[in-house]
Amino acid sequence: MNRNYQKELDRIILRQGENRPRLLLHACCGVCSSAVLEYLTQYFEVTILWYNPNLFPEEEFDRRYRTLLELLDRMGLRDRVPVLTEDWRPEDYHAVAAGLESEPEGGKRCTECFRLRLRETAKIAAREGFDYFCTTLTLSRHKDAARINALGEELAREAGASWLPSDFKKQGREMRATELAEFYGLYRQLYCGCEYSLRKREEHAPEA
Repeated sequence: MNRNYQKELDRIILRQGENRPRLLLHACCGVCSSAVLEYLTQYFEVTILWYNPNLFPEEEFDRRYRTLLELLDRMGLRDRVPVLTEDWRPEDYHAVAAGLESEPEGGKRCTECFRLRLRETAKIAAREGFDYFCTTLTLSRHKDAARINALGEELAREAGASWLPSDFKKQGREMRATELAEFYGLYRQLYCGCEYSLRKREEHAPEA
């Protein structure tokens, strides 16, 4: 039976009452973070982790990071939502993508990319005593929420942390993220982020 991760999250929020657990949220970009932060900051003390060694080139990594900080400023969250920042380390991504370069978008290479970023989030969540960790990745309809949640649960057990189930695209939040991006004038990327997705987009781009 398919799990409804939004309903699971609803039950967690209901059980915690007025308590505000500490949540480490892996952010993939500013646009996806917008609606997720609008939602989660109502119920959790959120800290963001910026760890995205898959992003290519480095200028894209920097631009998406600046967009995230711009979002926090414009939402009035800069003082409430700390950001743990890790430098661009493409070697981390290349190590897990090796041998999977020809995989289609959404295939095994993407799974290993998710695993890489969630493993780092889980380790930090356990080390720093966060009550939960999760990721903004489930906001996109192009990302498999069941796969991401399964990885999160697996890596939570491995690290000794607690995964927060989510399917953030539910309840209209993917559309809300688009609205917020337009409202705040945020940079909206045109490819997933890695060099392989960039190459695919360039191959299919119409000629000028």
